[in-house]
Amino acid sequence: MSKLITVTELAKSLNLINSVNNKPQTYVLRYWEKEFNIIKPRIINKRRYYTSNQVQIIKMIKFLLKTKGMTISGVKKLLRENVNKLDDHNSHSLQAEYYKNSLKTKSKLIIDKINRIKNYGKKNTS
Repeated sequence: MSKLITVTELAKSLNLINSVNNKPQTYVLRYWEKEFNIIKPRIINKRRYYTSNQVQIIKMIKFLLKTKGMTISGVKKLLRENVNKLDDHNSHSLQAEYYKNSLKTKSKLIIDKINRIKNYGKKNTS
């Protein structure tokens, strides 16, 4: 069985955090559930849990809404037409751009961790 992620964990991983009180904006995910019928979390003991497939879909929706600036109706139309599944081999497709963006983010995190490890043992020279 794959690992299930809570709505709070998902909001944190998507960086949906309120800048004032640093609390996860879980209401955004609940709103997206109402708007996109493709998102169907499992409800266990009145708590929302998402599968890894659901997380990927939500990440794509966030990318299209926040990064690409698309409207909700535009994203719905795109998901309905399965354009993202058809343009896997086009290097200028939305899905390719999503994966490039995802790889850049992950690479940046890895480089930051490496730099912190390199600087961990160095003494303060100032």
